[in-house]
Amino acid sequence: MEQAVILSKLEQEYLLGAIEASLSVRELRSYFLWSQGQLQALLPHRVMVCMQFGPAGGQRGALLRIECLHGTILDRAVLTQLCEPAQGLAPRLARHAAACAQARARIAGDAAPARPVALAAAPQRAAGAASGAEPENEFAPELLRLGLDNVLLHGSGALPGGSTCFALFGMPQRPGPRQAYFLELLLPHLHFALLRLDAAPAAAPAERAVSRREMEILHWVREGKSNTEVGQILGISGLTVKNHLQRIYRTLGVSNRTQAVARGIALRLLDGGAAHA
Repeated sequence: MEQAVILSKLEQEYLLGAIEASLSVRELRSYFLWSQGQLQALLPHRVMVCMQFGPAGGQRGALLRIECLHGTILDRAVLTQLCEPAQGLAPRLARHAAACAQARARIAGDAAPARPVALAAAPQRAAGAASGAEPENEFAPELLRLGLDNVLLHGSGALPGGSTCFALFGMPQRPGPRQAYFLELLLPHLHFALLRLDAAPAAAPAERAVSRREMEILHWVREGKSNTEVGQILGISGLTVKNHLQRIYRTLGVSNRTQAVARGIALRLLDGGAAHA
């Protein structure tokens, strides 16, 4: 019998806050802000990869959509290795987890629900599936190479309209039953929020092209640097950085730093990281 997970009062508040916030997610920008806010309080992670797969039939297993949400800049090579639709680590992990779930269902003789799977890239024995099984961690070398160990993965399982899967990479410690339970509780909200993005209008293009210098500044703002720190990195004054930011706000139609970063992500301005000066 599995041990029950008892949530503390604070965890209950975090969970309710995350669920309530999910109801207003309608576009990729708000999905990103949600993942970096309320979700981080319960499930801290560096990168979350959201995947949507096709329904049963001719497109069974086809990856229809993949979104990579992260609060720090990732190299383009890392993004490719993680999210490339055919051979990316995240889609392969999702398919591996689905295959394991199907195998367990065949052994059990029923349609057992999908369960979260936890993997650690440490050389010692990897953390097992949240359900208690101990899968072979054949992905450990890749996780170590990418610097994204401690992964928690969960998906909706096969559904008539298709399935979704969510992989949280770079958690600060090995995820255990508690973190797996949080992800189980949040899965329906992750699932429906991702599906709602299909109906949301795409981010409107910027009024003008964002300059190379502005993308550099946006990059360092995303890294959490102050105007003075950005100026020191780029060899310009903090006042000049502030003026650049004001132009960025007008260009992107936002009013503050957080909105500028989220808008830059929605417009794919920061996908590969800004050029470093």
